[in-house]
Amino acid sequence: MPDTELNSLVRDARHLRLDTFVRLRWLAITGQSAAVVGAQFGLGLPLPFGWCFLVIATSSWLNLALRIRFPASYRLSDDSAALLLAFDIVQLAALLFLTGGLQNPFSLLFLAPVLISATALPPERTLALGLLAVGLATLLALVHRPLPWFADGRIELPFLYVSGVWTAILLGTAFTGVYAWRVAEETRLLAQALAATELVLAREQHLSQLDGLAAAAAHELGTPLGTIMVVTKELIRQLGPTASPAVAEDLNLLREQVDRCRGILGKLTSLDGDGAGAGFLETVTFSHLVEELVAPQRALGTALDVTSLGDGPEPACRRNPGVMFGLANILDNAVDFAEARVSVEGRWTQERVWIEIRDDGPGFSSEVLLRAGEPYVTTRSQDRPQSGGTVGAGLGLGLFIAKTLIERSGAQLVLTNMSSPETHGAVVRVSWARHIFERGAVPRHSPELNIRHPLPPGDVVPI
Repeated sequence: MPDTELNSLVRDARHLRLDTFVRLRWLAITGQSAAVVGAQFGLGLPLPFGWCFLVIATSSWLNLALRIRFPASYRLSDDSAALLLAFDIVQLAALLFLTGGLQNPFSLLFLAPVLISATALPPERTLALGLLAVGLATLLALVHRPLPWFADGRIELPFLYVSGVWTAILLGTAFTGVYAWRVAEETRLLAQALAATELVLAREQHLSQLDGLAAAAAHELGTPLGTIMVVTKELIRQLGPTASPAVAEDLNLLREQVDRCRGILGKLTSLDGDGAGAGFLETVTFSHLVEELVAPQRALGTALDVTSLGDGPEPACRRNPGVMFGLANILDNAVDFAEARVSVEGRWTQERVWIEIRDDGPGFSSEVLLRAGEPYVTTRSQDRPQSGGTVGAGLGLGLFIAKTLIERSGAQLVLTNMSSPETHGAVVRVSWARHIFERGAVPRHSPELNIRHPLPPGDVVPI
């Protein structure tokens, strides 16, 4: 689901909290301190006690500085997390240098930062940390202080044993890194799928709630619209030929708009488009669909450039009231915001079908582009007059409903702004895979499709 919201959600969830790093480092500090104190005073081994605690103190100071500077809920970027893990590797290497290098059995703790990185960071940063750990292990195999011991204060293990420890660190880093990354990646994919499912269910829940509101609105508005229609017809009948041309034109326009309102209310009861069968006029060619979309806008005064062309046979689709309602809503917005012209371009290839709606208005705001598809995010500004000439802001449901209805059909909806310096305006592109667009349509050879195209492919109609 190519939503910006989903991508942001997954990205934020992947970042580790600073509190997690701080707690793990306090645990490491406690373990290191206990090991140094136990070896020095419990076993009587001659350690460089002061230097060891100075190295441990650097981790404590870093932890305190992070606690003071950032809140516990702060999430680290990948680079910051990698730097903190690199510090842990270097700090461990410094302790091992003072206590025998790879002869110290605690040298296997080099695996811990790499393991944490594999579960939370991208593979390239885990690889860099693994190379750092192996590089420092190689250096410690060659250069280190003697391993403290009981009798004469030092012991030297055979180099073959040290080589075996180095090999174990190398293989352990590689194996645990890859294994942990694979397990964590499967978990992340499952979390992404769950997040995508939750977003879809939330949008469907909002739309289901709106279904009830739409039915109630259609019921309540039916009576006043019927009254307006009756009064309009009565006025036309009473005035008859005595009415001035301006009054007659206004009354005819009023009757047409009432008819349009009643038609829109009728569509609200059939937005799912799940009617049975694709009979006569249930299957339309792509050119018919484009023409049906733009026809209601031709009398509103905005110039429309309509293009319908493609490569290969023209596709046909099953009539879907939900898709038509969503596309009409987008076109209504384009007409409302256009300064002079709106372009509707329909194209198809052997693989894809798409409709692109462009206007020469101010374009989408950054908030709409970032949160496209969320309910209650309005595309209208508070101070911009709408098509009726009045100032006001909508509920922010039009784009949400349009996006949900269109994506139910298997389409992808992309919102952008024109990037050319000479042009400006919004661009909405709705595209389908061709086999999805034609799903459920009557085959092309059916006589039901032998209807002359109202908009021949390639025609450009300026209105």
